[in-house]
Amino acid sequence: MKRQELDDYLADLLHVQQVKDYCVNGLQVEGREEINRIVTGVSVSRRLFREAIERNADAVIVHHGLFWKRDADPIHITGLRAARVRDLMVNDINLFGYHAPLDIHPTLGNNAQIAQKLGMKVVDRVDIEDWQEAGYICELPQPIDRNKFVQSVDQNLGAESMLFPFGSKEVRRVFICSGGSSVFYHLAKENNCDTFLGGDIKENVVRWVEEAGLNFVAGGHYNTEKWGIIALGDHLRDKLKLDVTWIDIPNPV
Repeated sequence: MKRQELDDYLADLLHVQQVKDYCVNGLQVEGREEINRIVTGVSVSRRLFREAIERNADAVIVHHGLFWKRDADPIHITGLRAARVRDLMVNDINLFGYHAPLDIHPTLGNNAQIAQKLGMKVVDRVDIEDWQEAGYICELPQPIDRNKFVQSVDQNLGAESMLFPFGSKEVRRVFICSGGSSVFYHLAKENNCDTFLGGDIKENVVRWVEEAGLNFVAGGHYNTEKWGIIALGDHLRDKLKLDVTWIDIPNPV
């Protein structure tokens, strides 16, 4: 399909116009007009781009893209950023990135996908407007020992989780918010959740979680945020018949 057709399709599918993010969502680097072969990954890297070049990909789609307003020099294409952009432009490869839209999407998003993989029922959603994030309040079919819950997380998400066991020994009601979301621990407590399942956890938040009497399962930023981009790739393959290859570049963080 045409580059602009794919850009428009993804914008509509992921409700991009409804999300105010601190990065560019959509087409970030323009390449060839015709798109059939796509490579997907969690985050931009030269390693990912080399995989795309080897596969003669027309486009790369990621969750964490190249351009962020919070970067020290967000508009300078120099140094390492320039090398990444050069890899794409010399090989005429498009780059698309979707951050918050791929966290909060009700079916394809990271949080929704995690709930599905863990067999949990989503009972509510908490929008975090200042961060353009959303946490999902989920319930298990029946209570489970928290250590067994962590085992399930690791098995189903391919993670090596850290458990901060400051809450109930049994897990029943879980607040899911992928990635670097630990500062929202209070939302889990306010919504009567016994456990927070997130990506990474900030050092100072550990003590807050302890004092709140909440379990925190840190499944890793990468391992909690690969599911949305995988689901998106599956969707493009099934619905649009595009050639999509997921590239797993493991990251323990």
